[in-house]
Amino acid sequence: MLSITIPIYNEEGNIELLYEGLVKALEPLGRPFEVILVNDGSSDGTEKLLDALAAKDPRIKVVHFRRNFGQTAAMMAGIHYASGEIIVPMDGDLQNDPADIGKLLAKLEEGYDVVSGWRQDRKDHALRRNFPSRVANWLISRISGVHLHDYGCSLKAYRRDVLKGVKLYGEMHRFIPIYASWEGGRVTEVPVTHHARIHGESKYGVDRVLKVVLDLIVVQFLARYANRPIYLFGGVGIAAITLSILAGVWAVYLKYFENTSFIQTPLPLLVVMLFVTGGMSILMGLLAEIIMRTYYESQGKAVYLVKSTANLGPGPS
Repeated sequence: MLSITIPIYNEEGNIELLYEGLVKALEPLGRPFEVILVNDGSSDGTEKLLDALAAKDPRIKVVHFRRNFGQTAAMMAGIHYASGEIIVPMDGDLQNDPADIGKLLAKLEEGYDVVSGWRQDRKDHALRRNFPSRVANWLISRISGVHLHDYGCSLKAYRRDVLKGVKLYGEMHRFIPIYASWEGGRVTEVPVTHHARIHGESKYGVDRVLKVVLDLIVVQFLARYANRPIYLFGGVGIAAITLSILAGVWAVYLKYFENTSFIQTPLPLLVVMLFVTGGMSILMGLLAEIIMRTYYESQGKAVYLVKSTANLGPGPS
């Protein structure tokens, strides 16, 4: 089963064309499919159009949100309701071409777990959209170590098993290839077609780049320190205490060798502030360790992932 998941927000002018394009692209593939359309609290006529499609074609599944929760939440809902072993998210604004789905599946069958679309010839505003996107893609690739040209392209193909346990917040849907790679998945990309928007208005702005950067910091923190937060907080604490000691030594040196009174420099205040900051950071690290252990032990979560076994049962419950 192939599951196509599409967040929809105020796209009443595109829905019929989207449906026609999907059917035209998916039926020749010769495999069962479903299309999950997640209405992200649209305020136009989208809801009625989606319900009409679902009534006409049982392969069309519809989820209506009570209000607008954002693209990431809509994408997570689509993944949650998908029943296919291969999940293909895409946008509902007709800028992604359904004809490229077959290309993604063919690449997936070469042994990859994630195939990401790469909009080589983007039909967006060069300065307002393309340039910030290139900067964001460069930052994400550099920091994560997973090099893709186009993290922002929604058109991707995933094997279902790489999405197990993935919880997304903010704008983190674009980081799924990073999660998959960190968990041992094979990730690649293929060029895909990108069309200019025909109906409606873009929901993206330059401010999204800032959100992406902040979400990337969260992803990096979770990847490096989720299991041992004391390494981060303790490291900051030790550095602060070390600086506090050095500042104290320098203040004493100035006092006895340069005849500079303590009250003539900010060093004593700096000593106290750095020492207190260091102590609080270490205590926060210990508290984070307790929270992390409670999280894993109370839910029976393992701190490892098993790809496969041989001559073994399902493992401890």
